[in-house]
Amino acid sequence: MQLNKKGLENRAAWEAAGFSLPKFDREKVTENTKKAPFWIHFGAGNIFRAFQANVVQNLLNDGVLDKGLVVAEGYDYEIVEKMNRPSDDYSILVTLKVDGTVEKTVVGSVVESLILDSENEKEYSRLKEIFEQDSLQMVSFTITEKGYSLVNGKGEILPAVAADYEAGPQKPQSYIGKVASLLYTRFLSGEKPIAMVSMDNCSHNGDKLYAAITAFADEWEKRGLTEKGFALYVKDKSKVSFPWTMIDKITPRPDASVEEILKKDGVEGLDPVITSKNTYVAPFVNAEEVEYLVIEDAFPNGRPNLEKGGLIFTERETVDKVEKMKVCTCLNPLHTALAVYGCLLGYTLISKEMQNPQLKRLVERIGYEEGLPVVVNPGIIDPKAFIDEVLNVRVPNPFMPDTPQRIATDTSQKLAIRFGETIKAYQKSDTLQVSDLKMIPLVFAGWLRYLMGVDDNGDPFTLSPDPLLDTVCPYVKDIKLGDTVDVLTKLRPVLSDATIFGVDLYEAGLAELVASYFNELIAGPKAVEQVLEKYVK
Repeated sequence: MQLNKKGLENRAAWEAAGFSLPKFDREKVTENTKKAPFWIHFGAGNIFRAFQANVVQNLLNDGVLDKGLVVAEGYDYEIVEKMNRPSDDYSILVTLKVDGTVEKTVVGSVVESLILDSENEKEYSRLKEIFEQDSLQMVSFTITEKGYSLVNGKGEILPAVAADYEAGPQKPQSYIGKVASLLYTRFLSGEKPIAMVSMDNCSHNGDKLYAAITAFADEWEKRGLTEKGFALYVKDKSKVSFPWTMIDKITPRPDASVEEILKKDGVEGLDPVITSKNTYVAPFVNAEEVEYLVIEDAFPNGRPNLEKGGLIFTERETVDKVEKMKVCTCLNPLHTALAVYGCLLGYTLISKEMQNPQLKRLVERIGYEEGLPVVVNPGIIDPKAFIDEVLNVRVPNPFMPDTPQRIATDTSQKLAIRFGETIKAYQKSDTLQVSDLKMIPLVFAGWLRYLMGVDDNGDPFTLSPDPLLDTVCPYVKDIKLGDTVDVLTKLRPVLSDATIFGVDLYEAGLAELVASYFNELIAGPKAVEQVLEKYVK
């Protein structure tokens, strides 16, 4: 059984192995899409394959849509070259359910894959052709939050961006420069309307995309490299919109245990590929069943009825409330707490951590006791029900191969939004006191202990990638288990850094508690376990 057009001609073999197959005429859908594309997505990664592509597949199966998706990859061209094209743009989605069952779906809604390379005449011309089409309604993105940044960690303009500002829209090299160039093509073809929809998991994602695109439009027009009016076109909401969205679906990297299931079914060619850019891709993606995609309903060229696929369209204010509910209280802070303490306690699966009574109680207290009192109910999703689902269904799912090490990536960039917003809400409250917060400071202390790179047994471990490691690790590198440290003095530059924690912990009145916890966490081997036992129950 091969995952490609020819291999799927033997539908009976696939169906006998328990796979759901596309129920639509893919050739007709491909023809319709190439004539009049309605949705192009940038970022051919796992979340897109597990979520957006599957939503469109379901709508094609139900006859709601008669056109499929075009996907473009602008960061790692090998994903398209080594994964999409050999499989004729098919992929396998394995949905891992909490009851241990799996759903296997061959997804065929992607009918064209392209490379976002301005040096490749054929690929770039086709992208321009798509952007010129009246039918195009939505350009969406899952390129990670870093994909929208035009500057490095020091705030300096990235060299490729600076070069693109000077050279103009003909052959840009930076990711956003290329997207801005394609949007310029749409402008030249008659200032046609379009929705530019970031679906990345970051706060006010539409604003990040807007800021990046308008920076190029302004620079190019200022230098006389585009026709006058391009910048105004980009900023005109009736022509180009940048909706906010909130996306939520846990999609770990393809797992070996899932690969074995598929191999036993007789699927060939499942070996994952590690590209030259170190992207780990496979012909299949594994994901949880639960998914949310809430989108600001701002589509100047109209949109299909994607509600029938489970997407939620609403006003910007509601998207903001849902996003804050998830990121600041009901999911992301709980994940970060489990990531930090999971690494310290030697866990390699998030689900296993939920079998530890102290860790389970830690995230319950962060969510229900400390976070929930300051959540603004968005109306379309109940916050308590959301936390219930996270803690009782999603995180404990033993079949989800998600790791604390993956979630611990970039923690310094996450603490401010995931915990700092709750602290600020307590500071503003007439009824709540910052001094009531006990578990959030314990997470902060745990992160400082994590930065030592030594687990609870006293053994070294590798810290997950984080842009601030070189900045913060020197403050703890000389600290040994068993030391007693004047934390308030030694770690003052870190504890007072509001860009890390969202607030200056000294000004917020939390530095002393964090320092006290930290000294207990470094008391010796097994101190982390003992501290959790002491404070969490």
